[in-house]
Amino acid sequence: MPEWNMGAANGKQSRKDQTSSERDSRPFSLRQQLLLSLITWAGYLLIRLIGPTLRFQTMLEEGCLSNGMSSPLGIYCFWHRCVIPVVYRYRNRKIAVMTSRSFDGEYTSRIIKKLGFGAVRGSSSHSGVEALMDMKRELDQGNPVAFTIDGPRGPMYVAKPGPILLAKKTGHGIVCFHIAVERAWILNSWDHMLIPKPFSRVTGWGSTTLRVPGEATEQEITALHQQMQAMLDRCRERAEAMLTKHSASSTQPKKIERFG
Repeated sequence: MPEWNMGAANGKQSRKDQTSSERDSRPFSLRQQLLLSLITWAGYLLIRLIGPTLRFQTMLEEGCLSNGMSSPLGIYCFWHRCVIPVVYRYRNRKIAVMTSRSFDGEYTSRIIKKLGFGAVRGSSSHSGVEALMDMKRELDQGNPVAFTIDGPRGPMYVAKPGPILLAKKTGHGIVCFHIAVERAWILNSWDHMLIPKPFSRVTGWGSTTLRVPGEATEQEITALHQQMQAMLDRCRERAEAMLTKHSASSTQPKKIERFG
């Protein structure tokens, strides 16, 4: 389990006071810039057109930070494949989402910014410590943060440890959730990205809040990482079970919220 070395990161004098957006000055070719503009607007319009037609239902476990509508200050985790219904459902809340510095990450960050999110650039494989510092800065400024927890390249449904490390340093709780879609186009991508079809029923399941003690040992952090993985798996199973009306939940939900 990797440790987050704040001292080592802060030792980079030329970069320590820069935000992720300021550091993300990667140049793109003219062709790439045109593609970015096209993909950004196409993705944004797709979400804005399909989103209002979706029928949402959310169930929450006891102890969940959110009430199904709000996004209190905390650390939120979900699987990459359901990013489209997630960004519509939780738009305009100033939630900062970690996105990679790749070409795909660039258009993703542009789309979510149009939907009222913040974008923290980085990933578990590149600039991970700097990105976690930026996520901590967002929390310090009163903005919730979110991870597409198996991104940016997978493996699918395998959680990265970033939220555990961030929770240890900040004291904020972790909430896992999943959104399942009744009818969707499924892309031939590593995550089998879901594009909801208009007027689909969409179900969400939110977990109880996971706390990470500031004095947690490496062994305890590993166990908490495994617990977060189990929470994410449970949320996916429960949300998908809601669609088929065969809930196998042993955890009683706190309440049901229905949204048109």
